[in-house]
Amino acid sequence: MISVREKIAYGLGDTASNFIFQTVMLFLTFYYTDVVGLSAAAVGSMFLLVRIFDAITDPLMGSLADRTRTRWGAYRPYLLWLAFPFALCSILAFTSPQWLSDEGKLLYAFATYTLLMLMYTAINIPYSALGGVLSADTTERVSIQSYRFVFAMGGGLLVTTLMLPLVEWLGQGNEAVGYQRAMMVMSLIGMVLFLLCFMGTAERVKPSNETAIPYKTQLRALYNNDQWRVLCVVAVVLLTGLIMRNTLALYYVKYVLLRPESATLFVTAGMIGSIIGCALANPVAKRFCKVKVYISLQLISALICLCNYFVPFDAWYAAIALHFFWGLFLQMATPLLWSKIADVVDYGEYKTGLRMTGLTYATVVFFIKVGLAIGGALAGWLLASFNYQPGVYDPQSAKGIVMLFCIGPALASIGVAIIMRWYTLNDKKVAAIQQHLVLSAEKD
Repeated sequence: MISVREKIAYGLGDTASNFIFQTVMLFLTFYYTDVVGLSAAAVGSMFLLVRIFDAITDPLMGSLADRTRTRWGAYRPYLLWLAFPFALCSILAFTSPQWLSDEGKLLYAFATYTLLMLMYTAINIPYSALGGVLSADTTERVSIQSYRFVFAMGGGLLVTTLMLPLVEWLGQGNEAVGYQRAMMVMSLIGMVLFLLCFMGTAERVKPSNETAIPYKTQLRALYNNDQWRVLCVVAVVLLTGLIMRNTLALYYVKYVLLRPESATLFVTAGMIGSIIGCALANPVAKRFCKVKVYISLQLISALICLCNYFVPFDAWYAAIALHFFWGLFLQMATPLLWSKIADVVDYGEYKTGLRMTGLTYATVVFFIKVGLAIGGALAGWLLASFNYQPGVYDPQSAKGIVMLFCIGPALASIGVAIIMRWYTLNDKKVAAIQQHLVLSAEKD
């Protein structure tokens, strides 16, 4: 059994990550378009290029982490080594020198956003893999991931609650300075939390002593893992819809509901729902089949988004309530998904004889980032197609924002529910696989 203290320490690592991840999802597009002055189409294209490039590095980072051998383990050391560089790159991404030309600002944004995503990969891939080696018990894995995402969404809640007030307070009327200084605060806290995660966790599922398996051999073995392929497709579809909705949340509040002063309250409501959902994941998983629960939660999330589409523009309370429940049901599924990745690692070892924790997590994250790229790019491109102009209300743009905010995520969740019909690793099958692996290890 893993102590509550260690689960909290592990969760603090994702609190740190979400100071950046949630800020990027919720505020970076808005910062680039409405503060820096970049066009929505240019931002969408930049997100696509950078995120696809960044995603390519994920499998390489996963393979590197799997080969790492230190007195601290294979994955924990990266939390220590990269906490400060990650914080620094976060600040640079929310800094835009005013003396640059429009083209210079775009190039600077491209360079700093690329660095930020590379640092995020380098620290987050080992962190994610760490969750798969804290315990071999499938029930404990759900519990670990539940703690992780409660603390992750707690970090997101701090971002949604504090970011805009910090921008206003620290900027004193200068939004550009406000965003930069607010990110300094967030980055410093995140750096400390990564170090606490490093000090409070231990790797128990030990990797093989073999570190020289060719990269091509690893990828070939991974591709033969059919359940891994299912999760990869799920990751792309799920994140496309998730990022589209989160990216457009501020636009929805400002240009559809016409309540820009309530933006913090709106995104905070969704984050509170997400925290409650993550906390409920573990007790729900103990009572019901994880796969069936996951599919049901996706369908409920889709229904909520479809209902949101028909909410009148002046129905503020209905809109905020639906955003709360969307966060609750969608994020209740998140710990279940990440615990499935650990199960897929076991299945891969059972099927191929190779245990590739870091590479498995990294490649799923690769496809998550493909979804990030598609969702972010679609949000920017489609905003432009609806003639969106920063600071200008236009009925056509408002209708387009509603469609993107509601219908896109609904279709994504329905797609995920359909794809999960091919996922077969239920609790009974995973237990049998783990028993086989234990017996095989004892024979060796």
